[in-house]
Amino acid sequence: MTESTLVYMFRGNEVLLAMKKRGHGEGKWNGPGGKLKAGETALEAAVRETQEEVGVTPVLGRELGNVTYHDDAYGELLVHVFRASKWKGEPIESEEMKPRWFTIQEIPYHEMWEGDDQWLAKVINDYPFSAEIWSDGKGGVTNIEIKTP
Repeated sequence: MTESTLVYMFRGNEVLLAMKKRGHGEGKWNGPGGKLKAGETALEAAVRETQEEVGVTPVLGRELGNVTYHDDAYGELLVHVFRASKWKGEPIESEEMKPRWFTIQEIPYHEMWEGDDQWLAKVINDYPFSAEIWSDGKGGVTNIEIKTP
């Protein structure tokens, strides 16, 4: 199973999302993040990927939740989800992502991965969770299960 990370940064009533400019997920809004390298923890990968993609060093604590994707085309992916309210630096555009602050009410779910609207509320409310999402390999979600402790 491939492992990856996502980081959602919050300032007041706003969340930082970034438009993916290339590769898998191009044209979608998401938090910065990416695959773990060999020997790297999820926390280390989350910090590294956020630095690379939006030029910010997040101050992260515990993993807030995780999402397991079961996709007919891409296989299985475990995503470690982190929430940050402190960081060093200001978000900047990179070759891979273009960051933008959204108020919670403005989150563009229609331009995000299908199913994000089902679990992102847990992140917004700083509530631990785990989710499983089954996809048909064409971007369509066939089932979602969300669990909370």
